Amino acid sequence: MSRQTVDRRRFLLGTALVGTGAGAAVAAEKAALHDGALGGPTQTFRGEVPWEEGAADSPPAATGTDFKFFTSAERSFIEAAVDRLIPPSPAGPSATEANVPFFLDRQLAGPFGHGDHYFLGGPWKKGAPEQGYQLRFSPAQLYRAAIPAIEKYVGSKYGGEAFAKLSDADKDTVLKGLEGGTIQLDGGVDAKTFFTMLLQNTKEGYFSDPIYGGNKDMAAWKMIGFPGAHYDYSEWVTRHGEKVPVPTVGFMGRPGWRRA
Repeated sequence: MSRQTVDRRRFLLGTALVGTGAGAAVAAEKAALHDGALGGPTQTFRGEVPWEEGAADSPPAATGTDFKFFTSAERSFIEAAVDRLIPPSPAGPSATEANVPFFLDRQLAGPFGHGDHYFLGGPWKKGAPEQGYQLRFSPAQLYRAAIPAIEKYVGSKYGGEAFAKLSDADKDTVLKGLEGGTIQLDGGVDAKTFFTMLLQNTKEGYFSDPIYGGNKDMAAWKMIGFPGAHYDYSEWVTRHGEKVPVPTVGFMGRPGWRRA
């Protein structure tokens, strides 16, 4: 039997068992490779899929409390800005209370910030809205260029004040100017593009799994009644409007992922 046939057999086994659990995939391959021959006995699973607690590795988590990407000045701007996008409320946490700035910091310090999934090779002409992101900056470069450009604009408009020192009303005026693209920024930064990314990233940090550093204590999920990363919701799919009576849990909330 050729190596190509062996690899194809393993590939088909793996793809057929996607979603059935790592334990089932391992058991199936062991059966297929019984006594070193792929033509050996196989197994058929009925009912529950075999599962071994602790067999899966936990996803990598955003750890620590220090900021790796933002400078202290950039952090001041970000904390003030995201708290105007999602301000404190009796209904739920503000963006900073949900640890969104930390989420942004870790994302910008990693593959997202480097633009790993962006095409940045140009040409950098202004595109139509449906063409998506068109700047030469990676996300990290965009944040790094936009924040001082905004602070420069704010200083000239508001008597030398930093954005974080403005009244809430003035902060909102600046953010609305960025959103509408009516503010012109230095350094080749498109104000509207930056605001769009900042708003999207803020929402992602607010509602993402806490493993990524935001949504502290799963408070945003609890606010909207989302129970989180439970194994199976199938029995609730057709039960619209009912509260799911299970505790909220994140990826790291599975005891089976924590090895002794």
